[in-house]
Amino acid sequence: MKFVIVLVALFALASARPDAEVLKDVRNVEPESYNYESETSNGISQQESGQLKNVGSEHEAIVVHGSYSWVDEKTGEKFTVTYVADENGFQPSGAHLPVAP
Repeated sequence: MKFVIVLVALFALASARPDAEVLKDVRNVEPESYNYESETSNGISQQESGQLKNVGSEHEAIVVHGSYSWVDEKTGEKFTVTYVADENGFQPSGAHLPVAP
């Protein structure tokens, strides 16, 4: 659920800036999988793919792999978060994120 919130926030950020143009928007949705990639002119990019596992069973679930990036307007530094979302929850990683001991 958290990854959905993050993606919605990134889409909102991209659409809130009138100077950002969509450079790439590729989507593919199938019955048991999906993937998409998008990129805007202000340095925001994202990609994600999901695959249904244990299809038809009581334990049917989707496993999602993805990443999103943005460029800090003040420093010009690029930040990237990669993540997996599955039965273990949302698991982000990035050089700028703290790591649990």
